[in-house]
Amino acid sequence: MTDAKKQAALDYHSQPIPGKLSVELTKPTSSAKHLALAYSPGVAEPCREIAKDPENAYLYTGKGNLVAVVSDGSAILGLGNLGPLASKPVMEGKGVLFKKFAGINSVDIEVDAESPQAFVDTVARIADTWGGINLEDIKAPECFEIERTLIERCNIPVFHDDQHGTAIVTAAGLLNALNIAGKTLEEAHIVCLGAGAAAVACMKLLVSCGAKAEHIDMLDRKGVIHSGREDLNQYKAMFATETDRRTLDDAIDGADVFVGLSGPNLLSPEQLGKMAPNPVVFACSNPDPEIHPDVAHATRDDVIMATGRSDYPNQVNNVLGFPFIFRGALDVRATRINEEMKVAAVHALKDLAREEVPQIVLDGYEIDTLSYGRGYIIPTPLDPRLLGRIASAVAQAAVDSGVARKPYPANYPLQSVDEIYAG
Repeated sequence: MTDAKKQAALDYHSQPIPGKLSVELTKPTSSAKHLALAYSPGVAEPCREIAKDPENAYLYTGKGNLVAVVSDGSAILGLGNLGPLASKPVMEGKGVLFKKFAGINSVDIEVDAESPQAFVDTVARIADTWGGINLEDIKAPECFEIERTLIERCNIPVFHDDQHGTAIVTAAGLLNALNIAGKTLEEAHIVCLGAGAAAVACMKLLVSCGAKAEHIDMLDRKGVIHSGREDLNQYKAMFATETDRRTLDDAIDGADVFVGLSGPNLLSPEQLGKMAPNPVVFACSNPDPEIHPDVAHATRDDVIMATGRSDYPNQVNNVLGFPFIFRGALDVRATRINEEMKVAAVHALKDLAREEVPQIVLDGYEIDTLSYGRGYIIPTPLDPRLLGRIASAVAQAAVDSGVARKPYPANYPLQSVDEIYAG
């Protein structure tokens, strides 16, 4: 990043006031009567009602539209372990996206914990404050146990977006890419370079969507994860297969799909050349992908390419998922975000990309046309239909799978964020 761009980023976060979020009032406060209702003595009445029935917190407080964005700063974006305080700009940024795209209020919580158990205990003890918890930028493998334990201890949705948000968007785009390539997920040979939180979640969700575990070659720094290795944690061991393949060169030969969640420039043109016809390449390391799109297209004119970058087509962007997933979960007061809800989000996102693109999206990107095909397998973040389609699919899946405490909302599907407050 140039010095000018660095300064622009710093100015954005510091001017005219530090930070990116503020608290807003939702009730009038212009008179003594208002203040007496807002605090003492009027506030005693909702307190009594909540003491009688905890569900009344959703009626008399903002809990039902409030999400905590929680991190320990151990895996910040591409920056690594910078500690909890240094993660605060990212967590505030997540809050901006929640508010902008789904009308969800959020508070960022940076936890300085000496152990995963201390982190869990801290979050679990204050979990009643919110309607949902978004875990963010927590390193693997600790993130798996943290999420699992919090899901067990809390009766609100707990969702590690680095895992599941990435997985949902990747699965939706991959289903479309394989459709365009004339292939199926059930038959595809998939190579996953990377074995961290996002990689494990992506492969687990692909299996839920129909992929065969025995058709997946996952690789970590030591090579292919196979059944003969004795150095695997329980999360990697789920993808250990009986195979003679040991290296990326071995695994990539004849593969239909490459999913990169690792680091820059780790897939060579020669390796891409060994893949099957119409190869699908999701090179998601950001900002520098496993293979640059220009290099990939110069190597194979039949490649279907996606990256994590916004300056190339088919961006795998988590903002396509998490705001709307939480919107649907909150609106039916789900106790968790389960596999059925994730799969519903995948198919809603997949199907939306196959529809005609509205003019507002074309105008937003200053282009004349955009249609389902090799250069458009995932909807864009500016598509206003995302809110209604994904939130409604997730809400319905929550109801159908028995984790919702409210019925499917009468005002669904939502057409805009404004409807959230109007309703």
